Amino acid sequence: MENIFTARDFEQIKNKGISIEKIEKQLYYYKNGIPKIELTDCATVSNGIIQPKALEKEAFIQLFEENKLNSTIEKFVPASGAASRMFKFLIEFLQDFDTKNETINAYINRTGNKNLAIFQVGLKNFPFYAELLEQTKNNNPNFSELVADEKFYLLVKTLLSDSAFNFAEKPKGILPFHFKENRIFTPIDEHLSETQFYAKTNSKAKVHFTITKEFEKDFEEIAKRYPNVEVSYSYQQDNTDTLGLNLDLTPFRLENNDLFFRPGGHGALIENLNNLKSDVIFIKNIDNVAQNHVQEILAHKKLLGGILFKMQEEIFAFIQKLIQKDFTSEELNTMVSFVQEQLFVAIPDDFDKYKKDYKVEYLLEKLNRPIRICGMVKNEGEPGGGPFWVKDDKGNISLQIVESSQIDLENIQQNTIFKSSTHFNPVDIVCGVKNYKGEKFNLLDFVDEKTGFLVEKTKDGKPVLAYELPGLWNGAMANWNTIFIEVPLSTFNPVKTVNDLLKPAHQPKNE
Repeated sequence: MENIFTARDFEQIKNKGISIEKIEKQLYYYKNGIPKIELTDCATVSNGIIQPKALEKEAFIQLFEENKLNSTIEKFVPASGAASRMFKFLIEFLQDFDTKNETINAYINRTGNKNLAIFQVGLKNFPFYAELLEQTKNNNPNFSELVADEKFYLLVKTLLSDSAFNFAEKPKGILPFHFKENRIFTPIDEHLSETQFYAKTNSKAKVHFTITKEFEKDFEEIAKRYPNVEVSYSYQQDNTDTLGLNLDLTPFRLENNDLFFRPGGHGALIENLNNLKSDVIFIKNIDNVAQNHVQEILAHKKLLGGILFKMQEEIFAFIQKLIQKDFTSEELNTMVSFVQEQLFVAIPDDFDKYKKDYKVEYLLEKLNRPIRICGMVKNEGEPGGGPFWVKDDKGNISLQIVESSQIDLENIQQNTIFKSSTHFNPVDIVCGVKNYKGEKFNLLDFVDEKTGFLVEKTKDGKPVLAYELPGLWNGAMANWNTIFIEVPLSTFNPVKTVNDLLKPAHQPKNE
């Protein structure tokens, strides 16, 4: 390392709080690459995904209501990303549209930008339309005299460039998503309103947002509307940034000759999650909110929570028996069956030949882990991760949430498994992060460091190699006990583009 870094570089690394060991590990990955995930099968309802029956759902929901009274519950919402992708097709329109020689229809036909046509037709149905129209008129005194295409262009320009809007540069959390009760609701509003399902009488519900410091005041202003919710914030830590390299594997340097570090991806947030003290933590993306069928969404939140409480109850009882070595042969068989059939963990074929102490040690190692109950929706072609059976480098097979970028899609067998996937990960997860003694697990102990990503980005117009940490619900939770539960598609209402706000889940109900 001394050959590529200067004394000033080492000082910069130290000041960011990054260990030399981490830098060495990143350099190793850059040089040797990161093996792709090996899929053995996709998880389905009959093979790794549980589909609770109606009566079971009612029982689990009741169990959640009973157990929440004795538990601290918190929601964790990653919310730092800018909304630029939501408005990508509008940004392209402003860049490419010939205002003097082209009509909107001609532009759409030339570029194939069908999203623009949808946005144009639905413009008046967006919750921000009235304010946008007023601001555009204020900026352009001759607005009423313009033809329709000119008016539309100015509306889009105001939405993306005017200081009062500037939506593409702001985080999704503070944008207007819904109009109800005669006011605008942002995703923050919806997340804080949703806490009703785990709030306890005379006690504040808890929500934690990961944000960028620049927009903290915006979050705080919205949160003031909910005095019965305890809201906390954190930022992605500097020591989770990763080193950028040139294509020849030398350090990428800025104009002042400093090393270039970039955020390590959402996997860095395992550090933020690890700092929370609550017993149970629900994880949900900032843009997955709705203003309709909310009660159905909350019922399935309770379902996942009830399943977590049930699993913990059984796991903790087994652990106590194993520690005290107070179990019969029949009880041991019950534990083995539970690990295989409920936690989907493969038991070695020769397990029966193990000595008693080793059987205890083996089962304790499998049981005494953080646990996550993950809602899965039927695959409707959404981009992103899904539930799969994965084999690690030691031959162990486990259930994992896997992103397409982790898979060798040029491998016919792997591609076939990937395309056979029946379900999608909506990031609807409830986490049990404490052990049988009520002590919090160190979540960093359960990360699979070998599941990061190598990507090629650009910086100042130059290519840069970047390393992204194992994803928060991918490799960062790889060694948790994982249970997949099928939940209805109605619980998944993400806003990936602004046009998603025109879907029924985000529009006022027709009375």
